Amino acid sequence: MKKTLVAYFSASGVTAALAKRLADAAGADLFEIVPETLYTASDLDWRDKNSRSSVEMNDRSARPAIGSKVDDMSQYETVFVGFPVWWYREPSIIDTFMEAYDFTGKTVVPFATSGSSGIGDSSENMQALAPAAKVVPGKRFDKNASAEVLCDWAKEWL
Repeated sequence: MKKTLVAYFSASGVTAALAKRLADAAGADLFEIVPETLYTASDLDWRDKNSRSSVEMNDRSARPAIGSKVDDMSQYETVFVGFPVWWYREPSIIDTFMEAYDFTGKTVVPFATSGSSGIGDSSENMQALAPAAKVVPGKRFDKNASAEVLCDWAKEWL
């Protein structure tokens, strides 16, 4: 039987908390996408056009290095990929993650956290990075989304 993975990147802890609730609700394994170089508060200052996150997001080819690795991606049939919305899309480190593994035949389900921004073109971007996968339309959740809401949503893809 194929398994489910919830992989996530969280800069502030908000996405991490949601991902943990989702993994528990879906009975999935949990994997944190950890940057090789952690982001500092100044790196995340979106008002500073020279901050690390601003520079990365303004360069579509940016691929921040990941310091963690999924041991055996082949065991997973469905991979939920979570992230905070940055500049109306997935952070560049998610692009790194999507290019790091073979998602052939897998269902990839994006989910995001944001105070108000939608998920934008994230699903389309992720599909382009993993063309042999089935990347479904993603969804943005409030940081306080309940386990019940997450479970009901996850059932659509499991």
